[in-house]
Amino acid sequence: MTDRKIRMGMIGGGPGAFIGAVHRMAANLDGDIELVSGCFSSDPKKSKQAGKELHLSALRVYASYKDMIRLEKNLPDNERIDFVSIVTPNHLHFEPAKLALENGFHVVLDKPMTLTLKEANQLKEIALKNDRLICLTHTYTGYPMIKQARQMIKKGLFGTIRRIVVEYPQGWLSTALENTDQKQAAWRTDPKRSGIAGAMGDIGTHAFNLAEYVSGLSTTKICADLNTVVKGRKLDDDGAVLLKFDNGASGVLFATQIAAGEENNIKLRVYGEKGGVEWKQEDANSLLVKWLNKPTEIYRTGNDYLNSFAKHNTRTPAGHPEGYLEAFANLYRNFALTLKAKLNNKKAKAESLDFPNADDGIRGMAFIENVVASSKSKEKWLDFKV
Repeated sequence: MTDRKIRMGMIGGGPGAFIGAVHRMAANLDGDIELVSGCFSSDPKKSKQAGKELHLSALRVYASYKDMIRLEKNLPDNERIDFVSIVTPNHLHFEPAKLALENGFHVVLDKPMTLTLKEANQLKEIALKNDRLICLTHTYTGYPMIKQARQMIKKGLFGTIRRIVVEYPQGWLSTALENTDQKQAAWRTDPKRSGIAGAMGDIGTHAFNLAEYVSGLSTTKICADLNTVVKGRKLDDDGAVLLKFDNGASGVLFATQIAAGEENNIKLRVYGEKGGVEWKQEDANSLLVKWLNKPTEIYRTGNDYLNSFAKHNTRTPAGHPEGYLEAFANLYRNFALTLKAKLNNKKAKAESLDFPNADDGIRGMAFIENVVASSKSKEKWLDFKV
């Protein structure tokens, strides 16, 4: 019987990184996970500095991810890490994840899963072969009201889903920020590090994932229009996609990073025969539930009338707002509960198993490749290929 904290190692997330600190706070929030080792930078000095700031043993802070995985594997069972959290730029996802999985470690991976669809499929095969878990951090699926919406749709309360509208506007790349010393802008607009898509790979994948996750539907056809608005930029910074789903529903997705004045307001609307739901991140604790023949209802986080999935992912009573870090932490908590059940040869509860996995990662990479192909094509509709 394993009744202890799950031990975590981190690759990336050192000085100057944004998302690494978010991962660490999220993993630590519920007390289920302990960060015990890491290779926080490709620069050994920076990695050592990060380890010192995080109060880790110097013996568990490594100069390279290869050293980390090799040396952690050789530690006793009661010391070595259980999983690796990889928070590097996109082009550095595949090799560390592959090595970790092959050496018996579970993996938490920042999205998008890899640089290419081929790599994503390979990672899934390696994970299955080695009986390891993969969690992909599509943060927005961790919000309680998103869980509520998904279960209401799953129960058929709105009838057949007909229309999905999802949008993700940001404005932070309205200028050529990558030409300054802004590290986050630099790698996100560099095809060698980001991949074949810019805004669509960075935030469009979140919107796509949310649309499929909440609706329970799968995309079958797309028609995409990608734009590069800022002069000299090498990747798309704006775009829109028409979607067809496997039940016949239609959808619209737009993602942009040149909407001046916008911050991070991802918004989702799903409409069925009898009603629908509306949610936006900037008011994440509210879910609008709309009906054909009665007034709109407002569901709020932390109330007893919510379903078990929403309650499972809520920590505080109604009126005490939970936000981005808590949603992020829900992914880590559910992953940790699932991993702990696996270590004890038990099956985790359905609520704990509800986190993005390798299949979601593969569909995200397929979205990127299909959208880019569609935007370049003269055909109106392309089949969504995975």
